[in-house]
Amino acid sequence: MIIPESGQKVRRLVVSRALLACCILMAGLGLAVLGYVVSDYSQLSANQDALMRLQVENSQQRHDYQHLSMEFSRLRQEMVLLAETDASIRRMADIDTSVDDLPPGIGGASETEDDAVLSDIQKQINDMRVAIELRRQSQEEIRSLLNDRQSLSGATPHGWPVKGWITSYFGVRKSPYTGQRKHHEGLDIAANTGMPIFATADGVVARVETSPGYGKMVVLDHGYGYRTRYAHNSKNLVKRGQRVSRGDKIAEVGNTGRSTGPHVHYEVLLDGVPIDPRKSL
Repeated sequence: MIIPESGQKVRRLVVSRALLACCILMAGLGLAVLGYVVSDYSQLSANQDALMRLQVENSQQRHDYQHLSMEFSRLRQEMVLLAETDASIRRMADIDTSVDDLPPGIGGASETEDDAVLSDIQKQINDMRVAIELRRQSQEEIRSLLNDRQSLSGATPHGWPVKGWITSYFGVRKSPYTGQRKHHEGLDIAANTGMPIFATADGVVARVETSPGYGKMVVLDHGYGYRTRYAHNSKNLVKRGQRVSRGDKIAEVGNTGRSTGPHVHYEVLLDGVPIDPRKSL
């Protein structure tokens, strides 16, 4: 029944059961369709959000991969340079020049790159950083070895202390004073009085003194157990504690002490024991 505004005729509307049922059914279908659309839209929206997240993650992974690839290439190049330098230093030191195999390069990114691949690359980079540090330590050790060798070479007596000729050799000889056989602990090198006497190795002046037997004498300490003695000088030109280098003038030839003529009595001692100086001339 429909009741209009006052003064108008009341109308009566009769709806059959079938029509009512049809309306209810249509309303139910409409609600179902609406629910499906809303649900499908929500699922689509969620899928779009997930897709966007995946795209962001994929973009970040590609960025990380490119960054790690560049870092790997940089470290690999550094490793190559270190290997070349290492081989050069090892050749100088005359030791094994074998070079460790370098790690392979990294290919370009593909659609299947994931966190596991990035983690593997990061591990390779960490391993290479360790290898580079070990290579640097090895080079420092070799440089230290070369420095020690250079120091030892400079400290080892070599060459003639004076320009002259040998008049008495190292070993057992007949004493010019007593005629008895006696061990001679150095070389006697004859030269004119005043001729320069030179240090035969780098070192420090250990003794500058005059004694009845050696006369005016200079003793140099070269380290590594080496010492040299220069005796019967006419003049000593260095002071105790003074540093000298091979070839420096330290004294002049003379005939002081127990001597039969101008010469240099030259001794080489290793760990306090006289050795034959001829091996170093």
